[in-house]
Amino acid sequence: MDTYKPPYTLTSKIVNLTSQISEEMAKIALNEKHIITPKLRKVSRIKTLAGTLEIEGNFLGEEKITAILAGKRVLGTYQEVIEAQSAINAYIAFETYRPYEMNDLLEAHRRMMENILRTPGQFRRVNVGVGNRQGVSHVAPPYNRVPELMAQLFDWLKNSDEHPLIKSSVFHYEFEFIHPFSDGNGRIGRLWQSVILHHWRKPFIAIPTESIVRDHQESYYDAIEASTEQAESTLFVEFMLEVILESIKSSVKSSVKSSVNTEDGIVMYLKDYPDATMREIAEYLGLSTRAIEKQIAKLKAENRLKRVGSARKGHWEITDET
Repeated sequence: MDTYKPPYTLTSKIVNLTSQISEEMAKIALNEKHIITPKLRKVSRIKTLAGTLEIEGNFLGEEKITAILAGKRVLGTYQEVIEAQSAINAYIAFETYRPYEMNDLLEAHRRMMENILRTPGQFRRVNVGVGNRQGVSHVAPPYNRVPELMAQLFDWLKNSDEHPLIKSSVFHYEFEFIHPFSDGNGRIGRLWQSVILHHWRKPFIAIPTESIVRDHQESYYDAIEASTEQAESTLFVEFMLEVILESIKSSVKSSVKSSVNTEDGIVMYLKDYPDATMREIAEYLGLSTRAIEKQIAKLKAENRLKRVGSARKGHWEITDET
């Protein structure tokens, strides 16, 4: 088999975003027990399921997916409920998937599309075109080339020395370009990028990237089309790295709000941002500046926090982390 390298360019934007994401993940590692809680993992999984399904036109939403996970009956079309149940089944096995094993991806597709397709877990046996509002935007490679193209893509994924953040994004684009299945390509492409990221850093189990993609759905498809026009995945990689960074920040922010008290939240934030203003702390925790001022006064009285330097040019110092 010839060695294949997907076409893309390492721009300064990609390098900078990769560095920012790596820094954010390092911060999470320092406070992982506070951030990656069972509650956050559950909330993340529900957001992920709702997000990836909504991109495909299934609008059951988080509330009904929560009910399905609890074994309750929900109102919805037969197709919507079946799609949701199948997606739940695919994500239940999330931590068992091996990112470099194509058979695991086929198993994920089988789970995702069971009771939806006649041949779940099998590559397409027909030629297909991918459409947009103007018509057909991309004619996928002939079906008889799919096994070879997918084998090349997995070989590159396994052997490339590129950073996992970049590899996962390139893989996601190339997967959508090949369009290996008759249906479910978007859902599996997003799932597999998350699998690759989780293999790199475990906290990605609680970071619902798919839900942020949903929030920027039009830009997601525009990035795919623009990359296809340029015959390389650079623009899509930049877009996905922005989404990943937003997902991380959103997840950490919501976790701090829900899993720790305000005092601990302030301390955790000031560890990373010792130059933060009262207003910035308040915005981060979703509280009023006055409430933050009261909590900081209490932390100072308890000798857990002190201000070093002037009010305008100084910084906060954690004096007791108990």
